[in-house]
Amino acid sequence: MMKSLRLAMLAIVALLAGCAGPQRNVDYTAFRESKPASILVLPPLNTSVDVAASAAVLSQATLPLAESGYYVVPVAVMEETFRQNGLTTPDDIHALPASRLREIFGADAALYMTVKEYGASYKVISSNVTVSIDATLLDLRSGAKLWDGHQTLAQASNSSGGLIGMLVQAVVDQVVNTLSDRSYGVAGMTSNALLSAGTQGGILYGPRSPRYAGQ
Repeated sequence: MMKSLRLAMLAIVALLAGCAGPQRNVDYTAFRESKPASILVLPPLNTSVDVAASAAVLSQATLPLAESGYYVVPVAVMEETFRQNGLTTPDDIHALPASRLREIFGADAALYMTVKEYGASYKVISSNVTVSIDATLLDLRSGAKLWDGHQTLAQASNSSGGLIGMLVQAVVDQVVNTLSDRSYGVAGMTSNALLSAGTQGGILYGPRSPRYAGQ
């Protein structure tokens, strides 16, 4: 059921994203040599204007990694461990040495993310919800970068009925976007597109996936 839901979400992402940008060549040499089996997802840095962005992305980042074949340190365990050690902000957590994170959590790799955009924007005759995330996977044993990626997903409102109708609809959509937090749903689809294995330029399958040996 969960796998079917993830595939459906990825299909929606493809529709919402529109035309893809140019494909990039990714060097997976370090990734294949490292063979990480476990991943620690760190609280994302947030450079957007919405204070809810980091928590929204973090809460939906572990599922695609787990379904790609990795053991993912539970978010609650990660957050409580940092809190017990007086670390409560993403900036302080990201500043920790890789060796220290390895010592504390025993994970093979850590995922560092930055939320660049998150939320709805009103553009006169349209209201768009945009989520943009940068991600880097770092080997906690060697400190080497294994992979990095970027994903931006924009969901635009559908306005019709002449200029007045489009203006009214854009305002209504902006209010609905704010009250219903559509950004959270778009963040989930963005995380799936960015962190699911088997995508162009995406991460490799982990050892818990049946596709692990064939990559």
